[in-house]
Amino acid sequence: MVKSAVNGSLGIFAFIAAINFLGHHMKSIHYIDRKTGGLQKETVPGEKWLRWLYHSPAGKIALWAVVKRKFLSRWYGRKMDTPASKAKIADFVNTLQIDMNEVARPVSEFASFNDFFIRKLKPGTRPIDKDPAIITSPADGKVLAFDEIDRLDTFFAKGQKFSLDKFLQNPSLSAGYAGGALLIIRLAPADYHRFHFPADGHISEPIRISGHYFSVSPYAVKNRLRIYWENERVYSILRTDKAGNILLGEVGAALVGAIVQNYAAQTTVKKGQEKGWFKFGGSTIILLFEKGKVRADRDLIENTQKGYETAVTVGERLACIT
Repeated sequence: MVKSAVNGSLGIFAFIAAINFLGHHMKSIHYIDRKTGGLQKETVPGEKWLRWLYHSPAGKIALWAVVKRKFLSRWYGRKMDTPASKAKIADFVNTLQIDMNEVARPVSEFASFNDFFIRKLKPGTRPIDKDPAIITSPADGKVLAFDEIDRLDTFFAKGQKFSLDKFLQNPSLSAGYAGGALLIIRLAPADYHRFHFPADGHISEPIRISGHYFSVSPYAVKNRLRIYWENERVYSILRTDKAGNILLGEVGAALVGAIVQNYAAQTTVKKGQEKGWFKFGGSTIILLFEKGKVRADRDLIENTQKGYETAVTVGERLACIT
């Protein structure tokens, strides 16, 4: 049973999702389609697995004993680099309804599942808002927007705070973002997994902080905000002329094989330029802004206050310089 499930179209997701856990009744994940304003239900690979892991006693034991560990994510990441993993691509595309018209290469040309997962898109597929007063989305995903970093309980469980000190492990740096705006962009497995710069500026060296590999699905983080500073992560500083010093943080998650940085440090970069990519798995990007420098778009804040993420794409407007 284990062998056949792990060899299935969605690999370990399909295996763990097959666990017959029926006791929890957490709501499905819904988000706002920004273009229409309508509510959409997200297709979540391994949805039963996530509910079981994060909301049952037995699941929590498995989570802490095995799933959060680096070896599992690294093992699965290597598995997704093998030629045999190519066979999983078609089912993944069909199950998650990925638009192949946007992708630069057809399925037949990918050498492995990870080769497909870090796929490039056709030129012009993600137009970049060129207005210098606008901060754009660095990734495709679902965004939460907070005009102040301490006002998180509109989405997360009451009483939770985002710990800058724990996230950055650099008190002098974290002090510079106290009271500033926070954007959290969650990348689901179906999303385009390359990430880009949200503004023009001068980019620092990346700083990597070791950690675990918890899921970043709302099933996991709603009641456990500290996942963002418990997980493996990388951050860098984008120094801009008008928007101050923007902190760009990439956070790994369950089954993420690697966070790859693809830029030259200590250079000038352009809005929309590629910064790097996540290998297989869901992931998150954290954007931190100095207090008073940037104002997140009203619709994103209002959707967050209603308890919903908003779907965005690379190059789309997220905020403006104040």
